[in-house]
Amino acid sequence: MKKFSTVVKVLFILMLVSPYTLFAQKMKVIKGNFDFLKGQQELNVIFDYTPMTFYNEKMSENDYLEKRNKDISSNKGTAEAENWKNDWDYSKSTAFPNKFFASMNKNCDIVTGKKESAPYTLIVQTTWIYPGWFAGVMKQHAKVSTLLRFIETANPSHVLLEINSEKAPGDFDFVGIPNTNDRIAEGYAKTGKSLAKFITKKIK
Repeated sequence: MKKFSTVVKVLFILMLVSPYTLFAQKMKVIKGNFDFLKGQQELNVIFDYTPMTFYNEKMSENDYLEKRNKDISSNKGTAEAENWKNDWDYSKSTAFPNKFFASMNKNCDIVTGKKESAPYTLIVQTTWIYPGWFAGVMKQHAKVSTLLRFIETANPSHVLLEINSEKAPGDFDFVGIPNTNDRIAEGYAKTGKSLAKFITKKIK
């Protein structure tokens, strides 16, 4: 009986840890280099959600919003569904960028944000999101994939660097996040942290 209890505990721990092991974030340079960032103090950042898809079936944002509306309305009522939609709009315009900025600025000497006078601009183009789920002791973290495109602010057609970031995990170790949008926001925080460390390593 004691042996069985030990096995159960081990399986439970693996169940919590495995999402982070199986879905580690990957960053890959598609083209360009980091030389232009040497000596820079500020970086302008723009968020682009136009190509964003959800889940493995790559559903559109509109389809995702309809799904969430139906799920929340049937379980918690239409008022709660409307609250979630408002929170989604706020998250896209404010929470997601702020999480990214805070994480970037904590891990890199280049100050990022709405810096329109900066010579270079980073376009954070979200390509795919897995929202994850939370069910008390069980959970699945969110995952956020982005295309990180660096351009000249005065000449947007001049792309200096492109980085593909895949499946940045959005959650806390061993502690789940019940709110879907908050889970996704942590994926942007992870993206910002990883990018900041990548830049710092490359421009030393």
